[in-house]
Amino acid sequence: MKQILVLFGGCSTEYGVSLQSAYGILTHMDTNRHTPLLVGITRDGKWLFYDGPLSRLENGTWCQDRCTPCTLSLDRGRSHLLLLDGSDRRLSFDAAFPVLHGKNGEDGTVQGLLELAGVPIIGCGALSSALCMDKDRAHKLAALAGIPVPRSTLFRRGAPLSDMAAAGESLGYPLFVKPVRSGSSFGVTRVEKSEELKAAVELAFANDREILLEEAVSGFEVGCAVLGRETLTVGLVDEIALSQGFFDFEEKYTLKTSSIHCPARIAPEKAREIQETAKVLFRALDCQVFARVDFFLTPEGRILFNEVNTIPGFTPHSRYPSMMAGIGLSFPQLIDRILETGVSQWAR
Repeated sequence: MKQILVLFGGCSTEYGVSLQSAYGILTHMDTNRHTPLLVGITRDGKWLFYDGPLSRLENGTWCQDRCTPCTLSLDRGRSHLLLLDGSDRRLSFDAAFPVLHGKNGEDGTVQGLLELAGVPIIGCGALSSALCMDKDRAHKLAALAGIPVPRSTLFRRGAPLSDMAAAGESLGYPLFVKPVRSGSSFGVTRVEKSEELKAAVELAFANDREILLEEAVSGFEVGCAVLGRETLTVGLVDEIALSQGFFDFEEKYTLKTSSIHCPARIAPEKAREIQETAKVLFRALDCQVFARVDFFLTPEGRILFNEVNTIPGFTPHSRYPSMMAGIGLSFPQLIDRILETGVSQWAR
């Protein structure tokens, strides 16, 4: 029986999504094989050991009671949770599973803390988490691996708007303005004409110190779930069908004007090409255990790298579990495979 420290919540705009993912994972975990130890991180950064009902994660009321302030022991090789209630209690665990989306959790910060303490991580480590959150550096490494990427220009806070306007004219409209490090499309704007650029830039800089102006690639988005270490398992390729706009935060979690097709409505040979390309990127960006790799597929059949999500959503309706369900891995089987893969990589 393995004790798994499950981290949820976090100082991120995706706090609520993390609660839903953690609830999905915990309610599908085989507790005969893995015992969860729950630690929630509040919006303002408090770490709390939680031993209440899982339903309170789903409705967001978990931090109202049954919580004890806690922190990790940073003594290397001693995976302990220290309870800060005066009892001096230490709760041991075998590995940590960060179920945290966005900044301060999916970007390598928490993973770096765990690595410093020698805690086995279920998922990507500090380097790959940081790289995959950084759209500019991830694209540069993907290009070095031979994978086409959209044309873009990087700007840092304080850059003249005139330079951005010139880059916009060079890229052509429509284009996207994106924070370099942000999740769930927060701060991203599709800009149809130059008059809209200034407001989009201000929004992006409100979310990060660096932004990208990126060409709008014709076609649609596809994704591929990847699982494993030396030997990689890939799920079905899915397709995002949009009736308007782009796949922003609201669309990702409400699907008001969009739909997701799994499997994607593409030729089998193109799906296999996407799956193989996903494996190349998984390795090029040093990913471990699991991640979802997203692409653009153009009308001409070109595959361009979009991004890697190192902690994708884990609700029963999320894309990653749906892709894996398509190859016969049920949600409980998927969680079991992820935990076993993560624990075994450290056992070696």
